Amino acid sequence: ATQLVNMPTVESPGKQNLQFLIMHRFGKLNEGAYELFGLDNASIRFGLDYGITDRLSVGVGRSSVDKAFDGNIKYKILRQTTGSIPVSISLYELVTHYTQRYTDKSFLNTRFRTSYTSQLLIARKFSNSLSLQVAPSWTHYNLVATPQDNNDIFAISAGGRMKFTKRMSFTAEYNYLLPDQVVSTKAYNSLSLGVDIETGGHVFQLVFTNSNGMIGPYYLSKTNGSWGKGDIFFGFNISRNFNFRK
Repeated sequence: ATQLVNMPTVESPGKQNLQFLIMHRFGKLNEGAYELFGLDNASIRFGLDYGITDRLSVGVGRSSVDKAFDGNIKYKILRQTTGSIPVSISLYELVTHYTQRYTDKSFLNTRFRTSYTSQLLIARKFSNSLSLQVAPSWTHYNLVATPQDNNDIFAISAGGRMKFTKRMSFTAEYNYLLPDQVVSTKAYNSLSLGVDIETGGHVFQLVFTNSNGMIGPYYLSKTNGSWGKGDIFFGFNISRNFNFRK
């Protein structure tokens, strides 16, 4: 798949393939029975990714969190082989722009609302069942909350997939935010778990995560939920591929 949970993988849609991705997160489980344990609330992202070649893809998306638009490009630099190349490596570039209105913040023009994320995705398939990936990440915010917060944020992500049947697998990812970069708010490291079910036409993934945001700048450095406090968002990802090649 092109996603683990929130983090992109080294894979991308094949040449002339269009992927439609729906990412959905309900509210926090610790909101209790009154909010139906988070099911009364939700955030969502729609994404379209298109394979220009088997190595190069482009994509766009829209999230309800901050009413953010995003655009991305992914290029596979190396492909793992059974011989001399032990890993696959892809470069992932993301631009994010949020459009949430604030009546008391008229200074928030286009420049201040934009951020940039770059990730080097390094993965290895160890067997038909196990694949692992690491990804150093850099995010630049044109505007941060206070002068003490860094405009440039660095994180290291790791995750993987373990298949337990031909059509079902466990996925997990952990995004470690290097310390002393975000000081004005409490930012937690993002931990996400998933169960993938391949139905042939699409892949359905059940998700548990402490990140409400589903794109780089949000899950890497703006995760405000704690697993220990029950700030867990249940949700799902659904991907559907359309092939335009004969």
